[in-house]
Amino acid sequence: MKFLKEPPRFLFFTGKGGVGKTSIACATAIQLTENGKRVLLVSTDPASNVGQVFGITIGSKITPVEAVTGLFALEIDPQAAAQHYRERIVGPVRGLLPESIVKSIEEQLSGACTTEIAAFDEFTALLTDSALTSEFDHIIFDTAPTGHTIRLLQLPGAWSGFLEEGKGDVSCLGPLAGLGKQRTQYREAVEALADPLRSRLILVSRAQHSTLREVARTCEELASIGISQHYLVINAVLPQSEASQDALAAAIYSREQAALSAMPESLKTLPSDHVALKPFNLVGLDALRQLLSDGAQHSFLSEEQSIPLNTPGLFTLVDDIARSGKGLIMFMGKGGVGKTTLAAAVAVELASRGLPVHLTTSDPAAHLTETLTGSIDNLTVSRIDPRAETERYRQQVINTKGKELDAEGIALLEEDLHSPCTEEIAVFQAFSQIIGEADRKFVVMDTAPTGHTLLLLDATGAYHREFTRQSGKKELYNITPMMRMQDPKQTMIVLVTLAETTPVLEAANLQADLRRAGIEPWAWIINNSIAAAKPHSPLLSQRAQNELGEIEAVARLFAKRYAVVPLLNKEPVGVELLQKLIQGQKSGNTI
Repeated sequence: MKFLKEPPRFLFFTGKGGVGKTSIACATAIQLTENGKRVLLVSTDPASNVGQVFGITIGSKITPVEAVTGLFALEIDPQAAAQHYRERIVGPVRGLLPESIVKSIEEQLSGACTTEIAAFDEFTALLTDSALTSEFDHIIFDTAPTGHTIRLLQLPGAWSGFLEEGKGDVSCLGPLAGLGKQRTQYREAVEALADPLRSRLILVSRAQHSTLREVARTCEELASIGISQHYLVINAVLPQSEASQDALAAAIYSREQAALSAMPESLKTLPSDHVALKPFNLVGLDALRQLLSDGAQHSFLSEEQSIPLNTPGLFTLVDDIARSGKGLIMFMGKGGVGKTTLAAAVAVELASRGLPVHLTTSDPAAHLTETLTGSIDNLTVSRIDPRAETERYRQQVINTKGKELDAEGIALLEEDLHSPCTEEIAVFQAFSQIIGEADRKFVVMDTAPTGHTLLLLDATGAYHREFTRQSGKKELYNITPMMRMQDPKQTMIVLVTLAETTPVLEAANLQADLRRAGIEPWAWIINNSIAAAKPHSPLLSQRAQNELGEIEAVARLFAKRYAVVPLLNKEPVGVELLQKLIQGQKSGNTI
């Protein structure tokens, strides 16, 4: 593996949820210890399962992994860190400020940016305190901070006073207000990240177009702030030998190779490694030792673990949706789970039943909307450009909020407007003028903001003001978009996930986030299920067995109603294939 040649002291693994960061980080740690090194493995991933991987309990103290000589682990709980971090800021003002202001500050500090900065606050000592980590040859971080977080830490001054002065009522303003440690420590930590002699950043991806595009954005973002020594690991690549086993395996292999051939130019020049898809769950030392090797693969699953399931198909969900005759259907989930395809399939099926439908998408891949436009009666399609809307929103905020700010305040505001929440707000504001159509037809939306963003917008009145402004009417609406989303008679929220540990956990976290905003998800869709596809390839058959526990967890623990959609041989692009995606599931799935 190229990323393991002459490794520096610090190794950072980054990538979107579900690509295998934790497994590769754990396998790397084992390999280094087998070379006689003492290694500390640190996880700051909200969906971390390092302890589960090793079969031990790991907490907030450095813990020896008894089965691996020289390996120690530490899990920084980002939610606990964020809660402690918020309390440092909010605690002193409780009882001094009005309750409404305190709640507003708490919401400002409940987003992903705050969680990430709180975690970074915890592990900077591991980068800068030589006494704390002097006994280790290597320190491996499972999840690196994003470029946005690092840029925030590089900004001069602090955020103190920003919220109190009423300047921080958009996006994620405020997460730096509680940084009580010396800024020198953060500067030293960022310098360590940017030094190739001390640190190496490994970008973990899958052989998928969307995942590779996201990794390329991360690469470019980090390079823009001086962190440019990157390595690329493409994980879970289907071996060519499996392609001859059945049609599904051949289709997967062909799609992956096409994605690798078309990967962004910024990634093609990086030193890269491919890790083959394994048939077994990556839990336990034997599995981890095989992950980075090209040797023979062995199954760790027994026949006793087979759990036959009868799962509902997507057709049943669409039947339930159609009965309402109109309403807002919102598809939510992490990137790469197939929200856009499923939204389009549901919209096409509803339109084919004679129901008026407006499908609105922010999908950068315009080919899908081009395929649909004008191709079926009763269906209207609109596409919103996220980049254009985000830039428009940024300028709007700078022209209004920035008027009274000094140079430092403007710098803080501009950086905040590069946060993930900003795009959510901008795109949703563009969607807001379409939402009113749900009183007389179906409006199907392929992406939506998180509960945190919704609460931010609602708390500041941005929903109401923006909706009223765009409508061109002076009187205030009785029903705001937020209120519509909270009403299950008007809105159906559909969470999309995959039958894998991390995507399911992330969807469960999203559900909790929405519930905090008073929004109850209507259904879950487990997309691209290998188990539901019933493969013949030995490797894929084993992977199918691995999915059953996750499907059962969704059915029993998380979803009020759900559907399982099989992984298809051919990607469902175009009206005919989208209709087949729905119609082919009338009887559900027997797995």
